Amino acid sequence: MLTQILKRDDRIVPFNETKITDAIFKAAQSVGGEDRQTAMEVTLAVIKELNKSPADYTHSVEEIQDIVEKTLIEQGHAKTAKAYILYREKRSMIREGRTELMDAVAEILKETNRDNANVGNSPSAKVLQISEAASKNYYLKRVLAPDEAAAHIDGDIYIHDLSWYGKTLTCLQIPLDKLLRDGFNNGHGYIRPPKGIKTAAALAAIILQSNQNDMHGGQSFAFFDRDLGRYVEMEYERQKRLLRNNLEKMGVEADPDKLAEVAMERTEEETYQAMEGFIYNLNTMHSRAGAQVPFSSINFGTDTSWNGRMVTEKFLLAYEKGLGKGETPLFPNTCFKVKDGVNFETDDPNYDLFLLSMKVACSRLFPNFSFQDSSFNAPFRDEEVAYMGCRTRVISDIYGMNVTNGRGNLSFTTLNLPRLAIRAEKNIAVFWRYLDEAVDMAVKQLLNRYDVQKNLKMKDFPFLMGQHLYVDSEDLQANDPVEKAIRHGTLSIGFIGLAECLKALTDKHHGEDDGAQALGLSIVSHLRVRCDRAGEEHGLNFSLLATPAEQLSGKFTKLDLEKYGLIPGVTDKPWYTNSYHVPVEYEIDALKKIALEGPYHKYCNAGHISYVELPSAPKGNLEAFETLIRAMYESDMGYAAVNFPVDICKDCGLNSVIETETCPKCGSSDISRVRRITGYLSTLDNFNDSKYAEAKARRTHMKLPK
Repeated sequence: MLTQILKRDDRIVPFNETKITDAIFKAAQSVGGEDRQTAMEVTLAVIKELNKSPADYTHSVEEIQDIVEKTLIEQGHAKTAKAYILYREKRSMIREGRTELMDAVAEILKETNRDNANVGNSPSAKVLQISEAASKNYYLKRVLAPDEAAAHIDGDIYIHDLSWYGKTLTCLQIPLDKLLRDGFNNGHGYIRPPKGIKTAAALAAIILQSNQNDMHGGQSFAFFDRDLGRYVEMEYERQKRLLRNNLEKMGVEADPDKLAEVAMERTEEETYQAMEGFIYNLNTMHSRAGAQVPFSSINFGTDTSWNGRMVTEKFLLAYEKGLGKGETPLFPNTCFKVKDGVNFETDDPNYDLFLLSMKVACSRLFPNFSFQDSSFNAPFRDEEVAYMGCRTRVISDIYGMNVTNGRGNLSFTTLNLPRLAIRAEKNIAVFWRYLDEAVDMAVKQLLNRYDVQKNLKMKDFPFLMGQHLYVDSEDLQANDPVEKAIRHGTLSIGFIGLAECLKALTDKHHGEDDGAQALGLSIVSHLRVRCDRAGEEHGLNFSLLATPAEQLSGKFTKLDLEKYGLIPGVTDKPWYTNSYHVPVEYEIDALKKIALEGPYHKYCNAGHISYVELPSAPKGNLEAFETLIRAMYESDMGYAAVNFPVDICKDCGLNSVIETETCPKCGSSDISRVRRITGYLSTLDNFNDSKYAEAKARRTHMKLPK
């Protein structure tokens, strides 16, 4: 007689026939049945079948459920059987999801999750990672369409920031001038407009932190010099007023010229202190429940007023000095806007600031350089295009608001180009078909995500929408959906591994062969056409992104290696090459690399970046550095940077390429090794395994004279 059963977790428990009856009855009810007596009769038939087994045999739950299904069908209860099967599948999915979640939590608790090199290993960071794992599991199992979830899990596409799928947006270019001019409320009370540069800079850092808590992506100021410049001017007037009052108290008549000179000196000192404090704040204050510092960016370099110029100059000098022991600041990402007639030529009013920006970049990696005169940025030259974070660019708007401020990316999804090429088996016609199918999937998925995002309420974004940072959010009330505002944002399709894709299709990547370069440009230009077409069809700002592949780089490769095996030049290393870049391990001259990658920028209107690798910091070689930046400008790039190792001993402050485990000057092993990971800076110990291997494989593109 049946007395015990084997549970899925290998426990032996008493057999309870009532559970079988309840399950059958619930299935019958779901299709209109209300007769519990029939459920009991089916249960008796099931028990009769189970008792045919040897007396010492213990049935498993799965075996019992199989017999229930069989019995229902044999007794003519087909609809109930179907409902029972569907219920069983649903319960199985829930159990599977719980198991996957628990495994993910165990892995997070065991070791730091290094998917994002900007997230630390504090207790709050662990809690954030666990909550993200739970959210991701929920969206995959309960929200996404099955084909979209399968495509993400299998590695055909990658839905970025999946754990935040239905609750927020990606990033924003924050209208700093508006918030400082009008004041703001970050949830704890009204912050009145500042009256000096120190307060303005401190509030700027708080604004970045506050909005980071409403969004999962980057926060940026598009006009840092212009927006803070007015507070430098206010500071100057304040200093003059203080000096005059103090002199009057002493009965001394102020000399106007001397008064102005001293006031200016004090203003310069205050501005420097303000910029230093801003940098310190952004490298120490935390957001996302204390899990990371704000992912911040600033753009500057084109304000020619004396006060705007001072903001740029003092920021660069403070950044060049570094943190307390000379460490390179990791944030903010700094973007110097290069613009002919403003700072590009020797007789331009801000050319000296362009020189200073390059001098600082020669030792600190930042600033990066954005080129306002590129063919795709020039139409917005009066507005000016700003970049943020790894590479994000937002400017043109299907709704006519061609502005940077107050807009950002809503979400993005990346295509696995190498997989499409592997599947095509060198048949280009088949590849194009697969590519279009992948784009169709990405468009569908982004539209479904947008349908969730657009119905979020204004009150869901207490700072972002509550303080009207997004364009067209001014009239939103607490319970209003946010679609009116976020329709101005962008939905982006990204791509990764163009080099490996070309290898799989032609046996050569674009650095090795002109034909491969032509095919690469055709692929990326086709993706841009498809994005533009999707925008026209759906009335939304679809755009093409050169994906900043950090955690994704190794994930796609691992899946493809398991699925297709080791393919030379494709799956034979632990990463796929970032977007359209020439592979990091390939030997190529700097100027040739720039010439090859430049043409891709114009197609990637959601964001792009290119780099050149140097063996060491080009200090004292500003001429060579400027040659590279000007070559990037001439190659029609939009955003670019120069990489080199930045190693700093935290004990003695030695700043050099330290190839040994210990400092050659003081013997300390406490060495900070800063590298660029996608577009921002981090230390090597925070890189995930794939990006660490990629960083170690990087070849230099230009030799520097000793």
